This record gives sequence, structure tokens and C-alpha cells, in this order.
Amino acid sequence: MRDLKRSPYAIYVVLVPLLVGIGLAGYGWFSQRTVAPAATVVAVTPTPTAHPTFRPQFQAAPITPTPQPTRQPPPVPTTTYTVRAGDTLSGIAGAVGVSVDDLLRLNGLTDPDQLLVGQVLQLPVTEPLSGSGVLLLPDSELVYGPGYAGFDVAAFTASYPGYFNQYTEELNGRTYTAAELVELVALQYSVGPRALLALLELRSGWLSNPDPAPEARLYPLGYHQEDWQGLAVQLNIAANQLNAGFYGWQRGTLWTLRLSDGQYIQLAPTLNAGTVGVQRALAWQTDTATWTRQVSAAGFLAVYRQLFGDPFAYAVEPLLPTNLHQPSFNLPWERGTTWYFTGGPHGGWGTGSAWAALDFVTDEQQIGCQVSTQWVAAAAPGQIIFSDDGMVLEDVDDDGFAGTGWVLLYLHVAARDRVPVGSWLRAGDRIGHPSCEGGVAEAAHLHFARRYNGVWIAAADPQIPLVLDGWQAGALGDEYDGTLTKNGEVKTACECWESGNALSRP
Repeated sequence: MRDLKRSPYAIYVVLVPLLVGIGLAGYGWFSQRTVAPAATVVAVTPTPTAHPTFRPQFQAAPITPTPQPTRQPPPVPTTTYTVRAGDTLSGIAGAVGVSVDDLLRLNGLTDPDQLLVGQVLQLPVTEPLSGSGVLLLPDSELVYGPGYAGFDVAAFTASYPGYFNQYTEELNGRTYTAAELVELVALQYSVGPRALLALLELRSGWLSNPDPAPEARLYPLGYHQEDWQGLAVQLNIAANQLNAGFYGWQRGTLWTLRLSDGQYIQLAPTLNAGTVGVQRALAWQTDTATWTRQVSAAGFLAVYRQLFGDPFAYAVEPLLPTNLHQPSFNLPWERGTTWYFTGGPHGGWGTGSAWAALDFVTDEQQIGCQVSTQWVAAAAPGQIIFSDDGMVLEDVDDDGFAGTGWVLLYLHVAARDRVPVGSWLRAGDRIGHPSCEGGVAEAAHLHFARRYNGVWIAAADPQIPLVLDGWQAGALGDEYDGTLTKNGEVKTACECWESGNALSRP
């Protein structure tokens, strides 16, 4: 996985370290905090207030979770693994719950991109423990999907007596409430805000406790590192972890978790992707005893039920219809211009989501991070439902909600001339100019991705490939490596301006 690009044509750079089992590269506040002074957390003094007894705000009739089909995991790795076609070192590391650096060191390797089919790797995996089979969340509760229509974080949390409603955080010159941070992180990563709130209450009691311990104020989701203080960065980490578990389970690449005491957990084969997302979010920097308790029925699930009722009462199934097809999408720039395909399939938002995104640059080779004079254009007709901080979301099904139907993400769109929320666009209408705004970038470019019912759809998904003006996306194994193919002609992603990655809209 290429998180850092240093070539003269570098398009995209992540400045945070790759952590064991998960990279925290991403967009929005987390990545911005890594290149700017640390956010100021505004101190607040809890004021005792009268409040009714803390109790569930919603009670649903118990619903029996849908039984999950048992699938057989691959043989538990013991000491060796033979590299197959399409394998990457980062993928192998993620599947067994170790870092790429661990595998490099153990195998005497220096270049993570130099794997050979048939190569035998040593894996530092001892016999894992069997993980909990308790179902914690339906898939539709983990993603920001149809079940969240009408859910308002600020309205729901307003009556709770905890520190959550006293907290504000200053980021990039703006002040956010805790509710605003939850709403925006949920929207960016497309993860369920109820899932984030339940994790927050489980880990620190921020909804129920008006005066949490100093440690819980600094690290409300339990992820401890000096530059991870404050709610915004903690939510970004949690959301990325939730996605890493959800999409890793969907792809069949995640089978074990590594806990902070070095113990490996073999995920139960009867779990669903939503449950694995929660288990992974709770595993980071957590010892075996604590993790086992928190993934039991008396842990996360009990807190969720106290706050919202039975999570399976919210289930929306299936999230992706069996006959789902992508509507017609154009290349996202104006006619008569040529742009360049610089990034193949990679994370839609952060590193945990599906490889839903592609990157493109204009023909302006010397602009660096200056705002481009060329225009990002709507790939399809629709309504603009979010437009801020470099990020534009277009709702293609016109219901005005990001959790239903097809939604398109245009990232790194400059504030200057950016289309406002509420605009109704035809395909080809102007959205704004490519830039470095929104996330971390070394040069102005467009990051384009799609999701359906809140689920990031991989650009090279074999059933629903991303197709733009007839150009179909393909993957080449490693993140950012990929192709676009049309009528037998192949364009290959390259951090360059060459005929082999040039795409013109006549």
C-alpha cells in the first residue's frame, strides 16, 4: 500500500504513521491535524444540573438477529505462507493482524512491493484464541445507510447529562460541538453515528457522566498517543477501524485480530461484517481480557441497547440489492479537456474503507497546490447535499439523504467557485476546481468515489465496476495501481502526464 508518494509527480501524501493492523491515513480533520498545530480543546467546567435518571431513550421490541451463514476460514497460519498471484505484503499483514514492518523484519525484506509468486514468508502467528460469536450490529447500523434517515445526533444527545454536551473543539479556525464532530465524521467515513456514540459511551461514559476522568477527556475512545488527544482525532481513528473490520470481512481478507498483549484472536466464522467492524474498533490498543468483556453481550451490545434499544430493530436488509447496477456516469470534468489518470483503486475515505476511489489531475503540470483553472464537472445529474472543506457529495437519487441510493464523492474541490449545498445539477455541470483542500495532498487533483446505501463500492468490484464514459476501472493488486479500459484500449494509472494515462472528454 502506497501511503506516501515522493515522485516529482506526487499527487497524494499521508503524513501519519502506518499503525499495526491499520493505517490511519485519511481525509478531513485527522489528516489535517498531522500537518497543522494541534487542535485546541476548549476547556469546560462541568456544571451540575438537574436531570432525570439516565435511561434508555428508545425501547424496541426484541428482534432475533438474522442467523449468519457459517463460512470456513482458511487454515490458521502457523509459521509460513506461500505468496499467491495478487497478494500484497500489506494484505497478508492485515489478514493475520500484524504490521508490514513486522513481516519485513521477520523475513529480512526491505521493499514491501517486491513479492514473488511462490515466495515463502515466515508469519509471526501463534495459535489464536477463538473470538466471541455474539452479533453486535447489523451491517446497516455500521454504515451510514438508510436506517439513519431522520437521525439527528444533536437532538438525540441533548437530554443526556454527560460531558458530551459541554464539549467543543477548535479545528482549522472553526469551533465544533461534539455532536457536529460525530455527524461529520459519520458522513465522511460513511459509518453509523449510533455506532460511534455507543463506542464513546462504552469507552468513556461521555453521554452519561458530566465529569469523566482527565484521561477519558483526552482520549474518549481509548486510543492513546500524545497527538491523538481530543474527540475529533479519536472519532477518525474509530471510524477508520470500523470500516477496516467491515470491509475486511466483506472481502474475506480479515480473519484475525492482534491485541495489545500480543494475543491473536481468530474471528468467529458466523459473524457479520457489522459485528467484525465493532470488534476491530475495540481491539486497537486493548488487552485480551478487556476486549473479551467489551465484545460480549454485557459490553458494547448492552450499552447500545441502553441508548437505542435492540440494534437489530434498525436492520435494513439487503443493503446492496442483488440486481444493483451503476447508472451512467461521465468522466468528472468538462468536455473538450484532457485529464490524467494518476491513482487506481484506493480507499474511498481513509484506509479502512473499500478501494472505491480513483484520482485524476488536469494537464496543468506546474501548479503544485495552486487551485486549478479547470473545472470538476458532475458525473451524473443530482443534488448537492454537502459542500465544505474540499468535500462535495452529490445525491444521485434526489432524496437529499447521503445514506440512500447512489452518492458521489468529489474531494479536494477548492472553496473558490465551489457549488453550494442544495444545487441541482445536470451531468456535466460545474462543481468547482481541483485543489489540495480537504485532506492532505501535494498537488491539486480530484479524488472521486461512489457509495450506495452508505456502502463504499470498490471501483474494481467485479459485479458493479466503476464505469466513466465507458471506461471501466480495474485493479492491479496494490492500492493505487489500476487501469481504465474501453473498447480494448487500456489506460494505466501513473503519477505522470503521458499518453498511457490521458483521458479526453470530446
